[in-house]
Amino acid sequence: MRKLTVADLPDGGTPATLAALGTGWGPVIRGGISRYDAPGHRTHDESNPHTHDVPEIFTIVQGSGYVESDGTQVSRFQAGDLLIIPPGEDHHLVSDGAVPLVFTWMHLGSL
Repeated sequence: MRKLTVADLPDGGTPATLAALGTGWGPVIRGGISRYDAPGHRTHDESNPHTHDVPEIFTIVQGSGYVESDGTQVSRFQAGDLLIIPPGEDHHLVSDGAVPLVFTWMHLGSL
């Protein structure tokens, strides 16, 4: 997993810039926006690892928490952070802030 902020993007985060974050990654193939009101909410709430065969980028719009991988807290995040999850990496976002966690997610295709 890599963590950047929106300010780290040279042109504010156009789709071309987002795809350029990973070599060989193509355009956004699906995505959405999610909101979780309760602190302690864990995305992908299954007991097995949660992985994809494509890269996933989360943009944290509001709130804070941490990324969990293989049952371990690996990185904290807050509003303005981008979380770049490579293909095959287990990932769950856990909300721990006082305000609801709001984020966008995008799965990128391959070129």
